[in-house]
Amino acid sequence: MGTALIQSPALLAVYPGESTTITCTMNPKENSKFSWYQQEPGQAPKLLVYGISTLASGVPAQFSGSHLGADFTLTISNVDTNDAGTYYCIE
Repeated sequence: MGTALIQSPALLAVYPGESTTITCTMNPKENSKFSWYQQEPGQAPKLLVYGISTLASGVPAQFSGSHLGADFTLTISNVDTNDAGTYYCIE
């Protein structure tokens, strides 16, 4: 049996200066190699967070990763227009 990932919300609108979270629920909850990527329009995906909570090189501290049980969360604090894009959770 494979691993199922469910990401929510599918679409999110946030005003500049706000904070937001994106959650992936993984079943079974067994992978510590969990990562988050951001893809801006016309660009290749960029690694933000790996190993659940480690920021990739050059990624600002406004991004953070965490998990509780089967829920893996990406938090973006003080959102800026440059943060627009598609976010992916990968196990």
